[in-house]
Amino acid sequence: MRHILCFFILSLWLTNSMAAVVVGGTRVIYNGEKKETSISVTNSGENRPYLIQSFINSNIKGEKPPFIVTPPLFRLDAEKENTLRITRTGGHLSTDRESVFYLNVKSIPSVNESEQNTLVIAVKTRIKLFYRPEGIKGNAEEAYKSLIFSQRGNQLAINNPSNYYVTIGQLKVAGKVIPNVDMIAPKETMYYLLPSRQPGLISWNSINSYGGISAEITKDLL
Repeated sequence: MRHILCFFILSLWLTNSMAAVVVGGTRVIYNGEKKETSISVTNSGENRPYLIQSFINSNIKGEKPPFIVTPPLFRLDAEKENTLRITRTGGHLSTDRESVFYLNVKSIPSVNESEQNTLVIAVKTRIKLFYRPEGIKGNAEEAYKSLIFSQRGNQLAINNPSNYYVTIGQLKVAGKVIPNVDMIAPKETMYYLLPSRQPGLISWNSINSYGGISAEITKDLL
């Protein structure tokens, strides 16, 4: 019983800790014509300050993203907000299509004297950072409509002919959800296992630049 109570208290403390620091968005769009972009970080807790550490990385091993975050490290007091500014530092990025990186925001809670024996866990939030070159052709919010779906045996091929990343919200074939479908890169084709070889209706939506869900589209899968 004692162990259960301790686990409950720890779980409650962790839940409150994770909910206190809020990043002001689920993605960041960096427009190429701008000198910088920004996103807010808020400590919604009532009495605990946090140390906030921020950095940008990519999914490519060894790649150094051409962006910096300022301030990279700061104290965020209870019920306060600060702004992270993201600036491009150079680098060779595609000029005709989007590039994707990741903004990482780590929040480390402070510990007072009465909590010296308390387990302290840093919580990291990771969101997508899309670099959108100046003058890129097409419309980001319409890109999901141009996806091309085709059946290749027991696989579903999804081609993205646009210049934008398309993040799938939900994808269904013949009423069955296709799991683990996430992001389709510009000019790329991804393959997923079909629940059935029988063709049927395919429906999908996407997550737009503001983190909202687009209108669902339904078509025949050929």
